[in-house]
Amino acid sequence: MAKAGNTANRLFSTAAIAWLATSVFYFYQYALRSAPSVMMPQLGESFGLTAAALTSLVGLFYMGYAAFSLVAGVAMDQFGPRKIVPAAAALVGVGALLFGSGDPNPAQVGRFLQGTGGVFALISAVYIATNYFPANRGATLVGATQMFGMAGGSAGQFAVGAAMTGGLIWSQFWIGAGVAGLLIAGLLLFFIPPSPPRAAPPEGRARQAGAAILAVFRNPQSIMCGLIAGLLFLPTTVFGMVWGVRFLEEGHNVPYGLAVMRSAAVPFGWIIGCPLLGLLSDRIGRRKPVIIGSAAVLLGCLVLILYGPAGLLPPFSLALIAGIASGAAMLPYTVIKEANRPEHSGTATGAINFINFSLTALLGPVFGSMLMRASGGGARALAHYQTAFEPLCYGVAAAILLTLLLKETGPRTRELASNPSEPFSELRRKGLTGHT
Repeated sequence: MAKAGNTANRLFSTAAIAWLATSVFYFYQYALRSAPSVMMPQLGESFGLTAAALTSLVGLFYMGYAAFSLVAGVAMDQFGPRKIVPAAAALVGVGALLFGSGDPNPAQVGRFLQGTGGVFALISAVYIATNYFPANRGATLVGATQMFGMAGGSAGQFAVGAAMTGGLIWSQFWIGAGVAGLLIAGLLLFFIPPSPPRAAPPEGRARQAGAAILAVFRNPQSIMCGLIAGLLFLPTTVFGMVWGVRFLEEGHNVPYGLAVMRSAAVPFGWIIGCPLLGLLSDRIGRRKPVIIGSAAVLLGCLVLILYGPAGLLPPFSLALIAGIASGAAMLPYTVIKEANRPEHSGTATGAINFINFSLTALLGPVFGSMLMRASGGGARALAHYQTAFEPLCYGVAAAILLTLLLKETGPRTRELASNPSEPFSELRRKGLTGHT
């Protein structure tokens, strides 16, 4: 009995440390993802780019992120986290160094590499959370993972913005971030345990990967999960993290320092909302009511942010509430895992990431161009932002409608043929403890 208890404790410690290490990586890449929003004028001046061209440059992160989502998911299923995640972190570090060069051409490559390597952070953390822990903790841990990411997103705006106000040169930040990425790669290599040899021979892996991708994408629930997550993410990734500071400065005459703090309240709200909504979903055993209710709150916040009179609510409150409600965008990550075969867990996460951030990668430049057209290429005012970003409201409404069509996969709706599996049995089955 005591020996079994000690083994369970070791399994928990191994899984928890691996999950924590990948979550720290996720924090880091999210900080790099959001940091450009507080240095857009400096970047535009240094690179010599217009606002629309700069938006496209910054958006290359999402091009790499979306393009390699499926690769990351399949690789996780085939090889396990330890063989690929440290190299991915090093890739993000190299991308940061290239972005800090000040030359638009290396910066384009660097921004793409940041997204290419960064996608492995979330997928590896979600893979560990959903495979090596009990199923009734899945949504909570996925939400906690996103909490780390949004803490990085908030730091990328609030802390970096404050540092730049204090005199930090934008290129110095990116060089320091590049070095940090290389250090994180070493930590990941140390803390993620090795995976056991896979049963399939190398020549069969491509066939397995193709079958997994086909199975996931043939499932209509997978497509709906990706669209719901993407539509709920867009207000943060396209509006808040790229144009949020400029919207407050140009639309409401908010000073730069205060605009940075108010914009950073959105990812700070995610820090609260992701674990809270995940815990709520696990507690009631259902996913759809939490997604629908949160999306409705997000829709109301967007309408007030764009069209509400100034001073209607206390500063920071709308951004904070919108961020909390946006945390529901992580629940489809749990749903897609529950709606597909367990052995396709990594591929399913890659699929939802692919759909989710393909929307951001494709629509980010579109929103930037719409804003430029609305302003005629001149000075921007509140009405121009309203015209350009009003479609975000329609997107959130569409997410609510899609959720109504989504199949409920929460624990309360699933009839178990036998008792729930022993906690951490998946970790034991995969042999990731490093102990005998």
